Amino acid sequence: MLDVDFIRANAEAVKEMMVSRNKTIDTVDQFLDADTRWRTLMQEIEEMRALQKKLSAQREIELAKSNKAQLQDKEGMLADITAERRRLLMEIPNMPFSDVARGKDESENVVLKTVGDIPAFDFEVRDHMELGEKLNIIDTKKAADVSGSRFYYLKNAGALLEFALIRYAIDVLTKEGFSPVIVPVMIKPDVYERMGRLTDSQKEERYYLEKDDAYLVGSAEHTLGPLHMDESFPEKEFPKRYVGFSTCFRREAGSYGKDTRGILRVHQFDKVEMYVFAHPEHSEEEHRFMLSLQEKLWQGLRIPYRVVAICTGDMGPTDARQFDVEAWIPSQKTYREVASCSNTTTYQTRGINTKVKYADGSSGYAHALNATALALGRTIIAILENNQQSDGTVLVPEVLRAFMGLDRMRP
Repeated sequence: MLDVDFIRANAEAVKEMMVSRNKTIDTVDQFLDADTRWRTLMQEIEEMRALQKKLSAQREIELAKSNKAQLQDKEGMLADITAERRRLLMEIPNMPFSDVARGKDESENVVLKTVGDIPAFDFEVRDHMELGEKLNIIDTKKAADVSGSRFYYLKNAGALLEFALIRYAIDVLTKEGFSPVIVPVMIKPDVYERMGRLTDSQKEERYYLEKDDAYLVGSAEHTLGPLHMDESFPEKEFPKRYVGFSTCFRREAGSYGKDTRGILRVHQFDKVEMYVFAHPEHSEEEHRFMLSLQEKLWQGLRIPYRVVAICTGDMGPTDARQFDVEAWIPSQKTYREVASCSNTTTYQTRGINTKVKYADGSSGYAHALNATALALGRTIIAILENNQQSDGTVLVPEVLRAFMGLDRMRP
């Protein structure tokens, strides 16, 4: 969440940000109104509590009873206003850095670089599903019978390929100082809110387990951040780098009819994720470092990709700056997003209360950053399609062969 004092003092700048993100400025006005009512009521309650102590000390019993009844009414009103104020605050996204491109949607994102040669095939290109079925490694039909649409079985060499990718990413990142973590895939609603990932507009995307009063996570990021909830660390201990693995769950509620074939857009998938707590003075440097590691992973796989700077209208709500990595998908003759890399500054750490203790005795919120190491389903798509051969086999990237014990996948 944004700092409330910042919103009060910079209402017009916050409204301008909302417009740049395709959000209504009414949310800011509604928040400021709720905040004013909240502050007024808080002052009234404090005055009534002080009066209650005075009346009790003076044994003014009837006046104390009357004041207490009024105080209880005010406290009930405060609970309602506090909930309304918090709900509105959670709907206000992070402030982008001043040099982030202003744009209405993904069409105004900026391509920063393109790496690798697009493969030329002298045969008819198969998509990942045709390849996966012929290789007997992907099965969406049986998964649909068992679980419904947008699920899949990954079998045989396909399962080995995923395990190899996990090990590859973990090996690369642990050598760069990232501590490996297998995270919980269930999260309490209040913690999800504190991470800025459970606004009213986001709930439709989440899987809620009513009996447990918990949500299934959409990324390891969602439970990696709370690893240091309500904790403070000396500034010398930053950065604190983690690489997490989790199964992820998303309803894909806004994607009806999109990418229905194959495993590009599914309800359940596995992912290796980077999460870093950084010193505020060095978070932009850390952001570029994380992006370089994403590139290192894709260069190791020898898959053509490009790096894209995301404009304000397409950025995630928690982000002050976002990059995407997009891999070449031959069957679609275009690049598709396979990884994102975000600096959320203090937006998440303010919610989860993760702080830096400075040498002079003061403290402040750390910066938090997250980045996809490998989204495994989408990475498998890119490997299958870019490495397909005319005889129906698929070459295994050299960096994965020792993990898989295979140099190619065969029907």
